[in-house]
Amino acid sequence: MIGEDKIVIRGLRQNNLKNVSLDIPKGKIVVFTGVSGSGKSSIVFDTIAAESQRQMNETYTAFMRGRLPKYEKPRVERIDNLSASVIVDQSRLGGNARSTVGTISDMYAALRLLYARIGTPYAGTASYFSFNDPNGMCPECSGIGKVMTVDIEGRIDPEKTWNEGMADLPAFHVDNWYWKQYAESGLFPLDKKWRDFTETERNHLLFGADTPDGPRLSKKVEGVSRYLHRMLLNRDTSQIKEASVKRLMELVEERPCPVCRGRRLNAKSLSCKVAGYSIDEMCAMEFTELVQVLRTIDDPRAQTIVDALAASLTRMIDIGLPYLSMNRESSTLSGGEAQRLKLVRYMGSSLTGMTYIFDEPSTGMHPRDVHRMTRLLRSLRDKGNTVLVVEHDKDVISIADEVIDVGPLAGKNGGEILFQGSYDALLRSGTRTGNALRQTTPVKAAPRTPQAFLPVRNACVHNLKSVSADIPLDVLTVVTGVAGSGKSSLIRDVFAKQYADRVVLVDQSPVTATGRSTPATFLGFFDEIRRVMAAETGADASLFSFNSKGACPVCGGRGQIVTELVFMDPVTTVCEACEGRRYSAEALSCLYRGKSIVDILNMSAEDAYAFFGDNRKLRKALGAMLEVGLPYLSLGQPLSTLSGGERQRVKLAKYLDRKGNIYVLDEPTTGLHASDVQKVMELLDSLVERGNTVIVIEHNLDVMKQADWIIDVGPDGGTAGGEIVFAGTPAQMVQTGETITAQYLRRAL
Repeated sequence: MIGEDKIVIRGLRQNNLKNVSLDIPKGKIVVFTGVSGSGKSSIVFDTIAAESQRQMNETYTAFMRGRLPKYEKPRVERIDNLSASVIVDQSRLGGNARSTVGTISDMYAALRLLYARIGTPYAGTASYFSFNDPNGMCPECSGIGKVMTVDIEGRIDPEKTWNEGMADLPAFHVDNWYWKQYAESGLFPLDKKWRDFTETERNHLLFGADTPDGPRLSKKVEGVSRYLHRMLLNRDTSQIKEASVKRLMELVEERPCPVCRGRRLNAKSLSCKVAGYSIDEMCAMEFTELVQVLRTIDDPRAQTIVDALAASLTRMIDIGLPYLSMNRESSTLSGGEAQRLKLVRYMGSSLTGMTYIFDEPSTGMHPRDVHRMTRLLRSLRDKGNTVLVVEHDKDVISIADEVIDVGPLAGKNGGEILFQGSYDALLRSGTRTGNALRQTTPVKAAPRTPQAFLPVRNACVHNLKSVSADIPLDVLTVVTGVAGSGKSSLIRDVFAKQYADRVVLVDQSPVTATGRSTPATFLGFFDEIRRVMAAETGADASLFSFNSKGACPVCGGRGQIVTELVFMDPVTTVCEACEGRRYSAEALSCLYRGKSIVDILNMSAEDAYAFFGDNRKLRKALGAMLEVGLPYLSLGQPLSTLSGGERQRVKLAKYLDRKGNIYVLDEPTTGLHASDVQKVMELLDSLVERGNTVIVIEHNLDVMKQADWIIDVGPDGGTAGGEIVFAGTPAQMVQTGETITAQYLRRAL
């Protein structure tokens, strides 16, 4: 009988797992490794995490269960000795325009309480410091801190008259219906240039009134400005064509609220001070500064609040987020920052006997910050918890008490346990992971020499301190620096926008991934497959789409039927009519070279490349999939089932055929196994060889070593960053660099 010190799994067949049986030690740090798509997440998230949550939910009443998330029972014969689990994944933090780091971490609630208790002059209860409450919010912007305006001046030609078409707007072109209504109103001169209009005449045209807020003078003249505000800001677009709306939306600008100047609160709330600061001033401080200010407060009425806030802020600093501030919008956080923000919630927890499950916690972290994060994992284990981690980073894998390696490859070629044991034993194991971790990548011996540069001058976005940089062309450049140093601000927010006509941005935003999106639909070659099938069989091309005429009439082209059982777990069954193939019998009866549409969609990219040997269009698209390292991916696999690394490579495949472009990639090694990083580097090198420029924002040291040029932004994060601290070749950085990145690059050699 196996003791309760192990999680026991027997006969696991979830996704691509091949009847896996495992004993996972409890009270240890267990790291799961393996290539992208090998089955790691199927074990950790789809099985252990899902079953733990499902069984926890079963302890609640039927009334409660009807309101909780539903988890389907994993395909496993037996799973024992689970404990309550806490899941820290890479999903972006939710939230809207009102959501900030302060609100999402609950620290702003404590700060509001502080001001309500000891703020002077007294302003009211805690609700008076909430920008989501009418008591506290700015009346002009309703607590958002920004207002939307329509920039009409840019579309009115000062040298033209109304009769000459002064307004370059779809509804107001000469002889249009609206144009005639305004011309016949008699409210303004028709043959006078805009620059010669009096203020009253301008108000008549823009607002249909004597003043911007005045009553309308004519039923027929709403005013150009009022018309556009109604159409674009109130979204009353029923009268405009979709293409025109898209063009007009370029006129909409987001500006700081003129009343609160972006501070979100009303004047009364902003006048209240603690330690000489208003609440918005404390929210704008970086965490390191805010902790110091809070520690100067010695009012005994606030001691409990100050201690709790200081403890939360110290945890934020320890996890590598010292540069954040409470007023930072949650939508602007990177995946790695969001994950660390979630981590902080559990750092002060006194719970023991829990299972903490992490999905690549090193994502978006500079090597310096990875060490801070591994200290947290150890502290969770030392409190008596089990820590399960899916990870590719060597520094994280090396702290494991036990490593479980899944593989050997991805998809149908994975799903097996290759190794279980210590980190040192893994290095000697001979597995793909062990070999990749054992090898040391050398610095590029002969980097390309940049022949030309594109300038960026006096960049001041976010924390950039009037930065000027020269970005080299026709080489592979890595832009690096600690989290929050200003890398993304420089490259994405300044450089990519300045040279927008030449830049192809391949970032980490999710691929449009509904349950019906596949590599074939995303890369645009499914239409060609259906055209080929239609030409061969004489059938309508729509018959070969499971979203259209060819869909199975029973399941509607989904291939499965989900039965919701109110408060019970949902049950997913394969559609009996099409046997999970999504298509109708008529569609399945049509063959191309002996293969049905389902047979073709089930082919791997590699097999399909050979099958469509005489079709140039298909071979080009499929060749791109092979080139980005996805030969194993089937053409019909739902994109929603791909790992993060696979999704980014699918995205890259979309742009491969372009030349003379500047590719900007945001951490392309995210979610990639060490052996796949080398493939990505070969791919990026091939893009440069074809005459493209490649710029990579990256923390991975192996990527830096193989660059032609490195730009290091720093020296640290937040206000301590925002400068170029090094620019040159990797070899020069190793020899002469005096930055944080240079220290870690030397260590990695």
